[in-house]
Amino acid sequence: MASDSSKVWSVFSLVSALGAAAMARKGLERAWRIATGRKPPENPADPDVALREAVAWANATGTAVGVARMLAQRRAASYYTRSTGHLPPGLHPDGQ
Repeated sequence: MASDSSKVWSVFSLVSALGAAAMARKGLERAWRIATGRKPPENPADPDVALREAVAWANATGTAVGVARMLAQRRAASYYTRSTGHLPPGLHPDGQ
């Protein structure tokens, strides 16, 4: 039973994190176009992309995707806890 619970949580957590990351990236690309009037760099490692632009894009995407994934996983953990009566496998109350 615990193994099934762990598998359900793993899939649920992964799907929510991937969905949130995709939505964050799409929103960030739209915001970048509005703010700069250009498409975001496809490959920030390309030497033809200005270093300032590459760093700004890497910072923005890293932050936006990381925060979106964290929020989605927190929401998924909350739903899981309400549904099962306990925290997902591997999660412990803060400070424990």
